[in-house]
Amino acid sequence: METTLINNDIEQEILSVFKAQKANAQNLANTNASERKAKLKKILDWTLSHETEIGEALFKDFKKNPAETNIGEILGVVGEVKHLLKHVNSWMKPQSVSTPMNMIGTSAHVRFEPKGVCLIISPWNYPFNLSIKPLAQAIAAGNAVILKPSEMTPHTSALIKKMIAELFDSNEVYVVEGDATVSQMLLEQPFNHIFFTGSPAVGKIVMSAAAKNLTSVTLELGGKSPCIVDESANIKKSAEKIAWGKFINNGQTCVAPDYVLVHKSVENEFVTAMKSSIESMYGSNVKQSVDYCRVVNNRHFNRLDNLLIEAVQKGANIVAGGQTDGSENFIAPTLLTDVDDSMKIIQDEIFGPILPIVSYSTNEEAIAHIKHREKPLAMYINSGKESNIKYFMDNSSAGGTVINDSLIHYGHTEVPFGGVNNSGIGKSGGIWGFTEFSNQRAVVRQKFGTFKMIYPPYTPSVAKLIRFFVKYM
Repeated sequence: METTLINNDIEQEILSVFKAQKANAQNLANTNASERKAKLKKILDWTLSHETEIGEALFKDFKKNPAETNIGEILGVVGEVKHLLKHVNSWMKPQSVSTPMNMIGTSAHVRFEPKGVCLIISPWNYPFNLSIKPLAQAIAAGNAVILKPSEMTPHTSALIKKMIAELFDSNEVYVVEGDATVSQMLLEQPFNHIFFTGSPAVGKIVMSAAAKNLTSVTLELGGKSPCIVDESANIKKSAEKIAWGKFINNGQTCVAPDYVLVHKSVENEFVTAMKSSIESMYGSNVKQSVDYCRVVNNRHFNRLDNLLIEAVQKGANIVAGGQTDGSENFIAPTLLTDVDDSMKIIQDEIFGPILPIVSYSTNEEAIAHIKHREKPLAMYINSGKESNIKYFMDNSSAGGTVINDSLIHYGHTEVPFGGVNNSGIGKSGGIWGFTEFSNQRAVVRQKFGTFKMIYPPYTPSVAKLIRFFVKYM
């Protein structure tokens, strides 16, 4: 009975805020660049002045080192907001277009107008970054927003709620906390756009709910992002970058290398280099390292532990790490060899500090392995040979690709971020985030021409003129 009352209260809260934001949406749409920039500046100033609090919240949620919080949470938000502040004036301006021959006498432009009231559902793995970054893009585009942060990182979610309450009226931006039941309540509302970050499985639920209201969606999902290390790669440097990209945030990164395809001629050298890189970053006793965070909760620990146990039972070989402690949700950086497609660790997205290593003999074999799976969110190519890089690029598809490094494309404000099909729909970041939260409205003005000559009745002369347009325009 008590749960029902609480849910009823939350539902009424959602309905009230949604109604208020709907009523205020046109006012927000009519804000100018200076007004939007003032809101973005508030986000920037609050983030910079609360660095310590953000770090404390993330440490309480999964023992993340404050320096890693600065890299993974704060740096991305600060960089994005500064980029928006620099460009929002020009992005808001109507975009003139040329006039085709068959439209002589008209002028046209594209007007960027906000979609309206938007829902942002953010994940737990980078709870501050992946809440505030899309929020900033939505605000730059002139929208009202209801933000639902993850219940799995309660300290960070509470901090975000506090932040937004201090900075915005509820008819502009509002935070609703809660579990999947609350997300379901939110998804029942006829939002103008939904921005979701999470797993492909939940992404399908979000898209299905959005379809009932014909709501547009941005889905930032994930999947098994492959990492290729060919025979020409600088093995030491590749191992350093892969180890960093895989084990930062305890492997709980949507664009983390999910598995490595390494040429068999350098496999042993690569494994040795990976072991060295892990020890260089986290020491000989990783569990004691203050630089290595934890799996977010016991449920995800058990999921990962079961993946590891099943892989070993089916013949996988642990060549580094493998130590676990459920009382601390601790899993050491772990490298696996002798893996095959029968293992769930090769079938499912890992999202944790376990890295399977698969050897290959030919470029064709490596690509076949990748194409056997859904299109990934990211693909990493480590190679010193341009012909190999070209082959891997020409024969694959991925949301984004990094050559000779890991993860860094996410922080690049001049390229789009997002997946393809199973790994995501839509793009975000910079201008792509602004347009994702905007309706690109075509405006055509008739100035001095007329199309009356092709109106009915379709006499022989009118039909002849239409055929002329079809053939020559």
